[in-house]
Amino acid sequence: MWQPLLLIILISPVQAQAAPKAAQSTCIRCHTDLGNPFDAPVKASAQDIHFQNGLSCNSCHGGDPTRDKPEEAMNPAKGFVRQPARKQVVTLCASCHSNPDYMRKYNPQARVDQYSEYLTSVHGKKLQTGDPNVAICIDCHGHHGILAAKNPNSSVYAPNVAATCGRCHSDPQRMKSYGIPTDQQELYTKSVHGEALMKNRDLAAPTCNSCHGNHGATPPGVDSVANVCGQCHVMQWDLFNQSPHRKAFEDRQLKGCVTCHQNHEVVQPSDAMLGAEDSATCPICHEKGSAGYAAAQEMKSAIVGLQGRLNSSSQLLEGAQRAGMEVSRPIYQLAEGRDRLVLARVQIHRFNPAMLKKTIMEGDSIAGASEQSGMQALADLAYRRKGLAVSAVILLCMIGLLLLKIRRLKSS
Repeated sequence: MWQPLLLIILISPVQAQAAPKAAQSTCIRCHTDLGNPFDAPVKASAQDIHFQNGLSCNSCHGGDPTRDKPEEAMNPAKGFVRQPARKQVVTLCASCHSNPDYMRKYNPQARVDQYSEYLTSVHGKKLQTGDPNVAICIDCHGHHGILAAKNPNSSVYAPNVAATCGRCHSDPQRMKSYGIPTDQQELYTKSVHGEALMKNRDLAAPTCNSCHGNHGATPPGVDSVANVCGQCHVMQWDLFNQSPHRKAFEDRQLKGCVTCHQNHEVVQPSDAMLGAEDSATCPICHEKGSAGYAAAQEMKSAIVGLQGRLNSSSQLLEGAQRAGMEVSRPIYQLAEGRDRLVLARVQIHRFNPAMLKKTIMEGDSIAGASEQSGMQALADLAYRRKGLAVSAVILLCMIGLLLLKIRRLKSS
């Protein structure tokens, strides 16, 4: 029986010791002696997670690696298969990865539903119809030299996933028959998600399989986009579900979050997206003079106003701090005002000006108190400076009088 081509999980040391050692395999010896290009799989196997845990060539290709003669080692009667067909590769991997008893020997927590998920995916369904172009296990994980998913050099390591998917989805010729765009990887790379993951190496940022799934890859439908985004953006999702936009979007077959934020090229959210200006998204649906148009303007004005007041208070406090005044407490309190601003920007997803107004007023109160503290600190500074100036004048006068008295004493 064949063993798996894609055993991604770690195998226990005990099992690894029980398996045949790679050095005993005539497959490895012969392929090494044959040189390039026949030795490529052997070279790749040095880092392969299967080989590291005791499996060898015959685990996937069958045959008898203890025989010296090629015709005996590669005997079809011994299960030898030179190159499995693409459809066979999936069932070959699944022969172990879908077997709970087998996988439990290596990692009791390993999932064994990848194959059943794959069959529900767009890739799996098309493979069952005989489409040879769809992705199978080896297209994503590789075949020889398979690395653990947590290895930074792995093709399925999070920052590398977009490039792995892009090998097919950025190929115009391959995607032509499906009518699928080929700019997803390019757009994602420029997005706030792509920048966070690939530039800042934030492994919590989403990539292709975070939204589409991996083994069960399926594009989110109109009715599930908000649910997909809501897996990370929980508060925004909850507010949107309470908003009048939820039903309006459903009635017009609009894709929730994507309508305003896009899907692959998710831009950094900004206040410019809200309101009635040309750069805003609201006028796309709300005509000038409509209630929605007016509400967008009202919410934009409230948020920009709070931002301005917080900035003004911050500048006052920073000036007082540079002058040596003790303003650490109001500076700390001002941070709470900025929290209200962040909350207000989240609350716009509820599209309720009254709710937003309450948060803005709380932020305004904090900004006002901080501004008063800053002004008081600067007033105290001015008073101290005046007092210091008066004291200096008095001191100089006394010094002058003292010097005059000394001069008189010397002259008498």
